[in-house]
Amino acid sequence: MGAQLRVVLDQIASVVDADQARAARDLTTGLVSTAPKDCTVDAIAPSGADVDIEGVVEVRKLPLGRRELAASWQIGLAPGVGAGLIHAPSLMAPLVKHDRLHDNHQIAVTVWDLNAWEAPQTLPKSIVAWQRGMLRRAVKHADAVILPTHAMAERIADFAKLGDRVRVIAGAPPSGFAAPIDAVGRRRSLSMPDRYIVLSGSQDGLEHGFRAAAAADVDAVVMDAVDGTEPQLADLAAAAGLPERRAHVRGVLPAEDRAAVLAGASAFVATNTLAAWPWRAMEALTLRVPVIAVDSGVHRDSIAEGGHLVRLDEIPDAVVEATRRGAERLSVLAGDRAKAFSWAGSAEKVWSLHADL
Repeated sequence: MGAQLRVVLDQIASVVDADQARAARDLTTGLVSTAPKDCTVDAIAPSGADVDIEGVVEVRKLPLGRRELAASWQIGLAPGVGAGLIHAPSLMAPLVKHDRLHDNHQIAVTVWDLNAWEAPQTLPKSIVAWQRGMLRRAVKHADAVILPTHAMAERIADFAKLGDRVRVIAGAPPSGFAAPIDAVGRRRSLSMPDRYIVLSGSQDGLEHGFRAAAAADVDAVVMDAVDGTEPQLADLAAAAGLPERRAHVRGVLPAEDRAAVLAGASAFVATNTLAAWPWRAMEALTLRVPVIAVDSGVHRDSIAEGGHLVRLDEIPDAVVEATRRGAERLSVLAGDRAKAFSWAGSAEKVWSLHADL
């Protein structure tokens, strides 16, 4: 018996989170390529969105734009969605009362990070309120809540009573993510130094990353920095012993620029200790960049043996080793670990999840 799996593609036209938007597209493509016999992949999209993903059979365009749709679904109004198997690659989902048994109506949602609960000060208040509100709706109405790591699946129990509805399905690097042909030119246009490590994480963790750069005698490039934090990070680098001129702060970069910067790095240092899927670490693994990461449940689940997991205060020594004698070994480990993740593999688990439901 066939089935139609409808994927919520809320960011197809209006991107609010580039990583999650790309993940939704890649997962949908994976769902199309792994669809069981007689099963199809359809889409639910906001008004005005054109779904250009090959293999998606039917698109249900709703009468509201994304912003209005987010507000409507937050209060439980989901007109025009219809019943069926619905998969949301984020918390953006029509979470309303439904009958899974008799109407074959399922709703699964995905939570990529718990920042709205663990670090609300890092997000706008409106986003924190929306995410918390949608998780409360998920507690009431979701048939499954997907987390990308086992550590996050355990952690979410502190914020929501989901019982046995929690599932673990990992994410993956962006499909086709690779160093562009003009990587050298892109790095030059971005004013990248000759030798550097890339840092990602919170300010507390970045301090140790700056110390590591100073110890390894390389520059530090901060990726995904929040607008307006450049002066603070420059001061933090100086306090950690890295001259301001050797601390390069960059905001969110397009995928090809990001790949060029990562490909030229001597090491990637992940200092985040929050429960969040490590998008940049996945990209670094794909490019075979030596990875140093703070030891946490999320990193043990995702990076695992693909990098060197250490305490925060051990990062400087680990980076010195990674940029010298340990570089080749860590590069091989990173590449091997990256092979464990693919959107096709994630999609197969999504199909299995909905079949089990």
